[in-house]
Amino acid sequence: MTPPDQFKAIVLEQADGGVAASIQTLDDDALPDGDVTIGVSHSSLNYKDGMVMNGLGRLVRDYPHVPGVDLVGAVEHSDSPDFAPGDAVILTGWRVGEIHWGGYATRARVRSEWLVKKPDGLSPVRAMAIGTAGVTAMMAIMALEEHGLTPESEGEVLVTGAAGGVGSVAVAVLAALGYKVAAGTGRASSHDYLKDLGAHTIVSRGELETPAKGPLGSERWAGAIDNVGGVILGNLLAGLRSRASCAAVGLAASPKLETTVLPFLLRGINLLGIDSVTCPTPRRIEAWRRLTETLPMDKLDEMTTVVGLGQVIELGKAILKGQVKGRTVVDVRA
Repeated sequence: MTPPDQFKAIVLEQADGGVAASIQTLDDDALPDGDVTIGVSHSSLNYKDGMVMNGLGRLVRDYPHVPGVDLVGAVEHSDSPDFAPGDAVILTGWRVGEIHWGGYATRARVRSEWLVKKPDGLSPVRAMAIGTAGVTAMMAIMALEEHGLTPESEGEVLVTGAAGGVGSVAVAVLAALGYKVAAGTGRASSHDYLKDLGAHTIVSRGELETPAKGPLGSERWAGAIDNVGGVILGNLLAGLRSRASCAAVGLAASPKLETTVLPFLLRGINLLGIDSVTCPTPRRIEAWRRLTETLPMDKLDEMTTVVGLGQVIELGKAILKGQVKGRTVVDVRA
Protein backbone atom coordinates (compact mmCIF):
# COMPACT_ATOMS: atom_id res chain seq x y z
CA MET A 1 0.00 0.00 0.00
CA THR A 2 1.41 3.40 -1.02
CA PRO A 3 1.44 5.92 1.89
CA PRO A 4 -1.07 8.79 1.47
CA ASP A 5 1.65 11.41 0.88
CA GLN A 6 3.32 9.31 -1.83
CA PHE A 7 2.33 8.09 -5.27
CA LYS A 8 3.45 5.49 -7.80
CA ALA A 9 4.58 6.55 -11.28
CA ILE A 10 6.52 5.61 -14.38
CA VAL A 11 9.55 7.90 -14.25
CA LEU A 12 11.79 8.70 -17.22
CA GLU A 13 15.40 9.67 -16.59
CA GLN A 14 18.28 10.38 -18.92
CA ALA A 15 20.83 7.57 -18.99
CA ASP A 16 23.72 6.65 -21.32
CA GLY A 17 22.67 9.18 -23.94
CA GLY A 18 19.10 7.88 -23.98
CA VAL A 19 16.08 7.54 -21.74
CA ALA A 20 15.49 4.92 -19.05
CA ALA A 21 12.00 4.18 -17.72
CA SER A 22 11.16 2.64 -14.35
CA ILE A 23 8.28 2.48 -11.89
CA GLN A 24 9.06 4.46 -8.75
CA THR A 25 7.37 5.70 -5.59
CA LEU A 26 7.61 9.48 -5.23
CA ASP A 27 6.72 12.01 -2.54
CA ASP A 28 3.93 14.51 -3.20
CA ASP A 29 6.53 17.28 -2.98
CA ALA A 30 7.84 16.11 -6.36
CA LEU A 31 4.58 17.00 -8.14
CA PRO A 32 4.74 19.99 -10.50
CA ASP A 33 2.86 23.24 -9.93
CA GLY A 34 -0.89 23.42 -10.48
CA ASP A 35 -4.09 24.42 -8.70
CA VAL A 36 -5.82 21.01 -8.85
CA THR A 37 -4.52 17.69 -7.48
CA ILE A 38 -6.09 14.54 -8.89
CA GLY A 39 -6.11 10.96 -7.73
CA VAL A 40 -5.59 9.29 -11.10
CA SER A 41 -7.25 5.97 -11.87
CA HIS A 42 -6.59 5.46 -15.59
CA SER A 43 -4.61 6.76 -18.55
CA SER A 44 -4.11 5.35 -22.04
CA LEU A 45 -1.33 4.34 -24.43
CA ASN A 46 -0.86 6.45 -27.56
CA TYR A 47 1.81 6.54 -30.25
CA LYS A 48 3.22 9.73 -28.74
CA ASP A 49 3.57 7.95 -25.38
CA GLY A 50 5.72 5.36 -27.11
CA MET A 51 7.90 8.09 -28.57
CA VAL A 52 8.29 9.84 -25.21
CA MET A 53 9.16 6.65 -23.30
CA ASN A 54 11.81 5.80 -25.88
CA GLY A 55 13.34 9.27 -26.11
CA LEU A 56 12.25 9.96 -29.68
CA GLY A 57 11.33 13.29 -31.24
CA ARG A 58 12.67 15.52 -28.45
CA LEU A 59 9.12 15.82 -27.10
CA VAL A 60 10.48 15.95 -23.55
CA ARG A 61 13.22 18.41 -22.60
CA ASP A 62 13.29 18.22 -18.80
CA TYR A 63 13.95 15.09 -16.73
CA PRO A 64 12.94 13.33 -14.55
CA HIS A 65 9.58 13.13 -16.29
CA VAL A 66 6.28 11.24 -15.91
CA PRO A 67 4.73 10.40 -19.32
CA GLY A 68 1.10 9.72 -20.26
CA VAL A 69 -0.76 12.17 -22.52
CA ASP A 70 -4.14 11.88 -20.81
CA LEU A 71 -5.74 10.90 -17.52
CA VAL A 72 -9.02 10.46 -15.67
CA GLY A 73 -9.57 10.55 -11.95
CA ALA A 74 -11.14 12.35 -8.99
CA VAL A 75 -10.15 15.75 -7.61
CA GLU A 76 -8.39 15.45 -4.26
CA HIS A 77 -7.56 19.13 -3.70
CA SER A 78 -8.57 22.25 -5.60
CA ASP A 79 -7.77 25.96 -5.42
CA SER A 80 -10.06 26.52 -8.42
CA PRO A 81 -13.71 27.63 -8.09
CA ASP A 82 -14.55 25.37 -11.05
CA PHE A 83 -13.66 22.06 -9.39
CA ALA A 84 -14.29 20.60 -5.96
CA PRO A 85 -12.89 17.52 -4.21
CA GLY A 86 -14.63 14.42 -5.51
CA ASP A 87 -15.32 15.81 -8.98
CA ALA A 88 -14.59 13.29 -11.73
CA VAL A 89 -12.38 14.96 -14.33
CA ILE A 90 -10.60 14.21 -17.61
CA LEU A 91 -7.47 15.76 -19.03
CA THR A 92 -6.42 15.41 -22.67
CA GLY A 93 -4.01 17.64 -24.53
CA TRP A 94 -2.12 20.68 -23.25
CA ARG A 95 1.14 18.72 -23.77
CA VAL A 96 0.65 16.80 -20.55
CA GLY A 97 3.09 13.89 -20.67
CA GLU A 98 5.52 16.10 -22.64
CA ILE A 99 6.21 19.45 -20.97
CA HIS A 100 4.14 18.70 -17.84
CA TRP A 101 3.99 15.46 -15.89
CA GLY A 102 1.28 13.20 -17.24
CA GLY A 103 -1.07 10.34 -16.51
CA TYR A 104 1.22 7.38 -15.80
CA ALA A 105 1.00 8.04 -12.07
CA THR A 106 -1.53 7.56 -9.30
CA ARG A 107 -1.50 11.31 -8.58
CA ALA A 108 -1.26 14.41 -10.78
CA ARG A 109 -1.17 18.14 -10.14
CA VAL A 110 -2.33 20.26 -13.08
CA ARG A 111 -3.84 23.59 -14.09
CA SER A 112 -7.61 23.72 -13.76
CA GLU A 113 -8.13 25.21 -17.24
CA TRP A 114 -6.82 21.97 -18.72
CA LEU A 115 -9.64 19.91 -17.20
CA VAL A 116 -13.16 18.99 -18.25
CA LYS A 117 -15.67 17.19 -16.06
CA LYS A 118 -16.21 13.57 -16.98
CA PRO A 119 -19.58 13.10 -18.70
CA ASP A 120 -22.14 11.40 -16.48
CA GLY A 121 -22.51 7.70 -17.15
CA LEU A 122 -19.10 7.35 -18.81
CA SER A 123 -16.89 4.93 -16.89
CA PRO A 124 -13.22 5.80 -16.32
CA VAL A 125 -12.15 2.91 -18.57
CA ARG A 126 -14.37 4.08 -21.40
CA ALA A 127 -13.26 7.68 -20.86
CA MET A 128 -9.66 6.66 -21.47
CA ALA A 129 -10.59 4.25 -24.25
CA ILE A 130 -11.87 7.39 -25.93
CA GLY A 131 -9.04 9.49 -24.50
CA THR A 132 -6.77 11.73 -26.53
CA ALA A 133 -7.20 9.54 -29.60
CA GLY A 134 -10.99 9.66 -29.50
CA VAL A 135 -11.15 13.40 -28.90
CA THR A 136 -8.76 13.92 -31.81
CA ALA A 137 -10.86 11.68 -34.07
CA MET A 138 -14.04 13.56 -33.16
CA MET A 139 -12.39 16.93 -33.77
CA ALA A 140 -11.33 15.70 -37.21
CA ILE A 141 -14.90 14.60 -38.00
CA MET A 142 -16.28 17.92 -36.74
CA ALA A 143 -13.86 19.82 -38.98
CA LEU A 144 -14.81 17.76 -42.04
CA GLU A 145 -18.49 18.33 -41.40
CA GLU A 146 -17.95 22.05 -40.93
CA HIS A 147 -16.40 22.03 -44.42
CA GLY A 148 -19.42 20.39 -46.01
CA LEU A 149 -19.07 16.63 -45.47
CA THR A 150 -22.38 14.83 -44.89
CA PRO A 151 -23.41 11.15 -45.02
CA GLU A 152 -25.02 12.00 -48.37
CA SER A 153 -21.70 13.17 -49.88
CA GLU A 154 -20.70 11.11 -52.92
CA GLY A 155 -17.85 8.68 -52.32
CA GLU A 156 -16.31 7.03 -49.29
CA VAL A 157 -14.55 8.71 -46.38
CA LEU A 158 -10.98 7.40 -46.16
CA VAL A 159 -9.34 6.84 -42.79
CA THR A 160 -5.63 6.01 -42.98
CA GLY A 161 -3.83 4.26 -40.14
CA ALA A 162 -7.28 2.92 -39.37
CA ALA A 163 -6.24 0.19 -36.93
CA GLY A 164 -4.59 2.67 -34.58
CA GLY A 165 -6.23 4.60 -31.77
CA VAL A 166 -7.45 7.67 -33.67
CA GLY A 167 -8.28 5.58 -36.74
CA SER A 168 -10.30 2.99 -34.83
CA VAL A 169 -12.50 5.59 -33.15
CA ALA A 170 -12.87 7.54 -36.41
CA VAL A 171 -14.03 4.43 -38.29
CA ALA A 172 -16.55 3.51 -35.58
CA VAL A 173 -17.99 7.04 -35.25
CA LEU A 174 -18.18 7.70 -39.00
CA ALA A 175 -19.94 4.38 -39.56
CA ALA A 176 -22.38 5.12 -36.73
CA LEU A 177 -23.15 8.50 -38.33
CA GLY A 178 -24.03 6.80 -41.61
CA TYR A 179 -20.88 7.42 -43.66
CA LYS A 180 -19.35 4.82 -45.96
CA VAL A 181 -15.86 4.35 -44.55
CA ALA A 182 -12.78 3.13 -46.40
CA ALA A 183 -10.27 1.93 -43.80
CA GLY A 184 -6.65 2.12 -44.86
CA THR A 185 -4.25 -0.25 -43.12
CA GLY A 186 -1.01 -2.09 -43.65
CA ARG A 187 -2.05 -4.93 -41.34
CA ALA A 188 -3.82 -7.83 -43.01
CA SER A 189 -4.68 -9.14 -39.55
CA SER A 190 -6.81 -6.03 -38.91
CA HIS A 191 -9.28 -6.50 -41.77
CA ASP A 192 -11.92 -8.35 -39.73
CA TYR A 193 -11.43 -5.93 -36.82
CA LEU A 194 -12.04 -2.89 -39.05
CA LYS A 195 -15.02 -4.49 -40.75
CA ASP A 196 -16.51 -5.14 -37.32
CA LEU A 197 -16.05 -1.46 -36.44
CA GLY A 198 -18.13 -0.58 -39.49
CA ALA A 199 -15.65 -0.15 -42.35
CA HIS A 200 -17.33 -0.47 -45.76
CA THR A 201 -14.07 -1.08 -47.66
CA ILE A 202 -10.52 -2.07 -46.67
CA VAL A 203 -7.73 -0.31 -48.58
CA SER A 204 -4.20 -1.71 -48.38
CA ARG A 205 -1.24 0.43 -47.48
CA GLY A 206 0.37 -0.62 -50.76
CA GLU A 207 -2.55 0.86 -52.70
CA LEU A 208 -2.39 4.08 -50.71
CA GLU A 209 1.36 4.35 -51.32
CA THR A 210 0.94 3.95 -55.11
CA PRO A 211 0.78 7.41 -56.68
CA ALA A 212 -1.65 8.45 -59.40
CA LYS A 213 -0.23 8.57 -62.91
CA GLY A 214 -0.52 12.35 -62.90
CA PRO A 215 -0.81 15.15 -60.31
CA LEU A 216 -4.54 14.38 -60.04
CA GLY A 217 -6.04 10.93 -59.64
CA SER A 218 -9.63 9.93 -60.15
CA GLU A 219 -12.09 11.64 -57.80
CA ARG A 220 -12.63 8.95 -55.20
CA TRP A 221 -12.81 10.18 -51.63
CA ALA A 222 -15.65 12.28 -50.19
CA GLY A 223 -13.26 13.22 -47.38
CA ALA A 224 -10.35 11.80 -45.45
CA ILE A 225 -8.81 11.57 -42.00
CA ASP A 226 -5.08 10.97 -42.34
CA ASN A 227 -3.04 9.59 -39.44
CA VAL A 228 0.04 8.73 -41.48
CA GLY A 229 1.34 11.69 -43.50
CA GLY A 230 4.20 11.47 -45.97
CA VAL A 231 3.58 9.79 -49.32
CA ILE A 232 0.13 8.56 -48.34
CA LEU A 233 -1.12 12.05 -47.51
CA GLY A 234 0.14 13.41 -50.82
CA ASN A 235 -1.49 10.58 -52.74
CA LEU A 236 -4.88 10.83 -51.07
CA LEU A 237 -5.04 14.57 -51.69
CA ALA A 238 -4.86 13.81 -55.40
CA GLY A 239 -7.83 11.44 -55.03
CA LEU A 240 -10.22 13.73 -53.16
CA ARG A 241 -13.42 14.75 -54.87
CA SER A 242 -13.99 18.41 -55.81
CA ARG A 243 -14.24 20.69 -52.76
CA ALA A 244 -13.65 17.75 -50.40
CA SER A 245 -11.46 18.01 -47.31
CA CYS A 246 -8.75 16.02 -45.56
CA ALA A 247 -8.20 16.34 -41.81
CA ALA A 248 -4.52 15.64 -41.08
CA VAL A 249 -3.90 14.30 -37.59
CA GLY A 250 -0.91 12.16 -36.76
CA LEU A 251 1.82 12.28 -39.41
CA ALA A 252 3.29 9.11 -37.90
CA ALA A 253 5.23 8.25 -41.07
CA SER A 254 6.49 11.70 -41.98
CA PRO A 255 5.53 15.39 -41.82
CA LYS A 256 6.91 15.87 -45.34
CA LEU A 257 4.20 16.67 -47.88
CA GLU A 258 4.83 15.74 -51.51
CA THR A 259 2.12 17.19 -53.73
CA THR A 260 1.42 20.00 -56.19
CA VAL A 261 -0.95 22.94 -55.98
CA LEU A 262 -3.27 21.34 -58.57
CA PRO A 263 -5.59 19.53 -56.12
CA PHE A 264 -6.07 22.85 -54.35
CA LEU A 265 -6.45 24.99 -57.48
CA LEU A 266 -8.39 22.69 -59.82
CA ARG A 267 -10.53 20.82 -57.29
CA GLY A 268 -10.68 23.34 -54.48
CA ILE A 269 -9.84 20.80 -51.79
CA ASN A 270 -9.09 21.70 -48.17
CA LEU A 271 -6.24 20.41 -46.01
CA LEU A 272 -7.30 20.81 -42.38
CA GLY A 273 -4.79 20.60 -39.54
CA ILE A 274 -6.27 19.15 -36.34
CA ASP A 275 -4.74 20.39 -33.10
CA SER A 276 -6.28 18.66 -30.09
CA VAL A 277 -3.51 19.88 -27.79
CA THR A 278 -4.49 23.48 -27.04
CA CYS A 279 -8.05 23.26 -28.37
CA PRO A 280 -10.47 25.76 -26.75
CA THR A 281 -12.44 24.26 -23.87
CA PRO A 282 -15.92 24.73 -25.44
CA ARG A 283 -14.86 22.76 -28.52
CA ARG A 284 -13.29 20.09 -26.33
CA ILE A 285 -16.52 19.76 -24.33
CA GLU A 286 -18.53 19.53 -27.57
CA ALA A 287 -16.24 16.75 -28.82
CA TRP A 288 -16.82 14.79 -25.60
CA ARG A 289 -20.59 15.35 -25.87
CA ARG A 290 -20.73 14.07 -29.42
CA LEU A 291 -18.52 11.10 -28.62
CA THR A 292 -20.67 9.97 -25.71
CA GLU A 293 -23.80 10.31 -27.88
CA THR A 294 -22.58 8.78 -31.17
CA LEU A 295 -19.74 6.32 -30.45
CA PRO A 296 -21.20 2.81 -30.10
CA MET A 297 -19.99 1.74 -26.68
CA ASP A 298 -20.04 -1.94 -27.63
CA LYS A 299 -17.60 -1.14 -30.43
CA LEU A 300 -15.49 0.90 -28.03
CA ASP A 301 -15.33 -2.02 -25.62
CA GLU A 302 -14.34 -4.39 -28.43
CA MET A 303 -11.39 -2.20 -29.44
CA THR A 304 -10.19 -1.73 -25.83
CA THR A 305 -7.53 -3.63 -23.91
CA VAL A 306 -6.87 -2.78 -20.24
CA VAL A 307 -3.34 -3.21 -18.87
CA GLY A 308 -1.54 -2.44 -15.64
CA LEU A 309 1.18 0.16 -15.17
CA GLY A 310 3.82 -2.57 -15.17
CA GLN A 311 3.05 -3.50 -18.80
CA VAL A 312 3.29 -0.01 -20.24
CA ILE A 313 7.04 0.29 -20.76
CA GLU A 314 7.20 -2.73 -23.07
CA LEU A 315 3.98 -1.76 -24.82
CA GLY A 316 5.54 1.63 -25.48
CA LYS A 317 8.09 -0.16 -27.65
CA ALA A 318 5.47 -2.34 -29.34
CA ILE A 319 3.27 0.58 -30.39
CA LEU A 320 6.19 2.13 -32.28
CA LYS A 321 6.44 -1.11 -34.29
CA GLY A 322 2.75 -1.05 -35.20
CA GLN A 323 2.05 -4.03 -32.93
CA VAL A 324 -0.69 -2.41 -30.84
CA LYS A 325 -4.25 -2.41 -32.21
CA GLY A 326 -7.19 -0.32 -31.10
CA ARG A 327 -7.20 1.41 -27.72
CA THR A 328 -5.05 0.45 -24.76
CA VAL A 329 -6.25 1.72 -21.36
CA VAL A 330 -3.79 1.84 -18.49
CA ASP A 331 -5.06 1.15 -14.96
CA VAL A 332 -2.33 3.05 -13.12
CA ARG A 333 -3.33 1.50 -9.80
CA ALA A 334 -2.67 -2.06 -11.01
